[in-house]
Amino acid sequence: MSAFALERRGGVAIVSFDTPNEPVNKISKAVGWELEELLGRLILDEPVKAIVLRSGKRDTFIAGADIEEFVQLRSVEEAVRLSRDGQLLMQKFADSPKPIVVAIHGACLGGGLELALACQYRVASDHPKTQLGLPETQLGLLPGAGGSNRLPRLIGLRAALDIILAGKSERAKKALKIGLVDEVVPEAILLETAIAAAERLARGWRAPRPGRGVAGVLLDHNPIGRTVVFRKAEATVLQKTGGHYPAPLRALEVIRTSLDRGMKRGLEAEAQAFGELAMTDVSRRLVEIFFATTALKKDDGVPSGSGRPRVVRRLAVIGSGFMGAGIAGTAVLNADVEVRMKDADLARVGKGLKAATDILRARMRRRRLTTYEFTRKSALLSGTGDFSGFAGAEIAIEAVFEELSVKRQVMAELEAAVPTDMVLATNTSTIPIHDIAVGARHPERILGMHFFSPVEKMPLLEVIPTSMTSADAIVTAVQFGRAMGKTVIVVGDAPGFWVNRILSPYLNEAGFLLEEGVPIEVIDKAMTDWGFPVGPIALLDEVGLDVGEKAGKVMHQAFGDRLAPSKVIAVMRGDDRLGRKNGRGFYFYKDGHKTGPDGSIFQLLGVRPAGEVDVARVQERLIYAMLNESAMAMSEGVVRQPRDGDIGAIFGIGFPPFRGGPLRTLDAFGAAETVAKLERLEAAHGHRFRVAPVLEEMARTGGRWYPADGR
Repeated sequence: MSAFALERRGGVAIVSFDTPNEPVNKISKAVGWELEELLGRLILDEPVKAIVLRSGKRDTFIAGADIEEFVQLRSVEEAVRLSRDGQLLMQKFADSPKPIVVAIHGACLGGGLELALACQYRVASDHPKTQLGLPETQLGLLPGAGGSNRLPRLIGLRAALDIILAGKSERAKKALKIGLVDEVVPEAILLETAIAAAERLARGWRAPRPGRGVAGVLLDHNPIGRTVVFRKAEATVLQKTGGHYPAPLRALEVIRTSLDRGMKRGLEAEAQAFGELAMTDVSRRLVEIFFATTALKKDDGVPSGSGRPRVVRRLAVIGSGFMGAGIAGTAVLNADVEVRMKDADLARVGKGLKAATDILRARMRRRRLTTYEFTRKSALLSGTGDFSGFAGAEIAIEAVFEELSVKRQVMAELEAAVPTDMVLATNTSTIPIHDIAVGARHPERILGMHFFSPVEKMPLLEVIPTSMTSADAIVTAVQFGRAMGKTVIVVGDAPGFWVNRILSPYLNEAGFLLEEGVPIEVIDKAMTDWGFPVGPIALLDEVGLDVGEKAGKVMHQAFGDRLAPSKVIAVMRGDDRLGRKNGRGFYFYKDGHKTGPDGSIFQLLGVRPAGEVDVARVQERLIYAMLNESAMAMSEGVVRQPRDGDIGAIFGIGFPPFRGGPLRTLDAFGAAETVAKLERLEAAHGHRFRVAPVLEEMARTGGRWYPADGR
């Protein structure tokens, strides 16, 4: 069955791309062959004077290349050949004697944008879903079908580096401003505008290209200026990635080769770099993450067909503090639902509404919301001091103080005030949901929804059902979480759930290192060098030492001395230190910004800062504490499968994506080596490093968390 439909309007051939039985268009080998054959026929078809390429999908132009074909690559040579084939296809479009216009509505990403770049004219719809970008570096690759060569020539070096190195996308209006598209029009007239442009081009008209100003001449077109741009870009990449991700650096090399030595050499360098990157462990891990997150978008956490979700149009939020306001603002922003906030004190409700509105305002300032959208979405927020207005909500989320007795009281009051079919969720970071649901009249509708702070930025949501939670409630919560823009994992109802369970020993070990006098900055830098976005001490300041203290008590009570917290947080709390929230933590703060470590904490602890520190040992203690706990929690069924555990760690605590998550890291290290390392750590530091039984069994049998082929 063909992926392309053809119609004619006068001398313009309109090609509609609509891959059968697929939700989005992707460029595969088979699609490329068909498209090449079709283009050849149209070029020879004398009545055809110009071509318009459009999508038959509702909200996607072309989502990119078929990633499944990348996974099947087994050698650098195969990957180079795949890139060269893509380049040759795009070159046929670039060399077409008949003008080709693309009409872009929806996502135009990766290979889709590379195809658009090879065409002679680009018209885009002004719809918010129209996004143009080259996300390949997010998969450990670079644009390999000519995009690394064509984009800098079209929009200039600096603008191209901004898109390629970060793997970012731009909306249509920004794309027009930087010259990535030639026209932006309403979706209703997109096709007609593209046809008109094709007819003009067929008559010999040439589209004007915007000038790039003095800076463009000095920096983009001048070899000395380009050297400055490349040098600065390389420094920025190394600062952001720590050198762990080779793709942006290879992209810089390719672009420089292309601009300095010509496009022929640039395309050769592009294909070679693509081939080599495709075979790296980093790319394999990032592609695995892509497939895992894609699969989670279709996973509602229950057996297929066993749950019926409620359509959520109205959300009730109890608690208008930092978390409640974050949940409310994010729900309005992304899920576009009405939100009713409640707090016992109306002044706090007002502050919560302002904080939720500020989330929208920040998005408007970054031009991600129009003034109209900001006004409309702001009107969806309302507040109350009682339960008035709650009855019409499909789901309520409690986000009050992290104290079991308080949460039980609030849930009891909520249950008495709302209809029996409403889903009731509690936002807690460590308290088991069944403890909160004790005494509930309808426990089948109660579950946990653990959001991470700050809600509007953190991508993960843990949904935690109890043994009594209905499938309908689970599916409703999971699908609503996705509507809020979250990656959702369903986890077991155990203390700490998944993310905080594996985080606890990691943070505890950081405290023990401080007790031994290891400097704050040494601990944090050791882990950022290993690949984490922030170190464990900085993370404690961000989370809040009061929150960390409560979580530590819950975990200690649940798991005994193995997860006994160090004395550090108790000492800090005794000195009225909360972290960033009150400007007093392990670090100094000025106007809310971290300025440097506070060495006076060692006086509080009664220890002398260490002079020389073995950084490798610091990394070893911290990471093996987390890996061992991950194996233990996985063996207890806290998450349903390794995929969920790894995605939870990456999106919840910033576990280095290039390592694939704690369970893939365990596979990479090997069970036998991990056990040997933990045994040495236990001998040196005590029973908190006692080997998880599942790791001992895996070491004995050669077991793995994932199949040896990585999938």
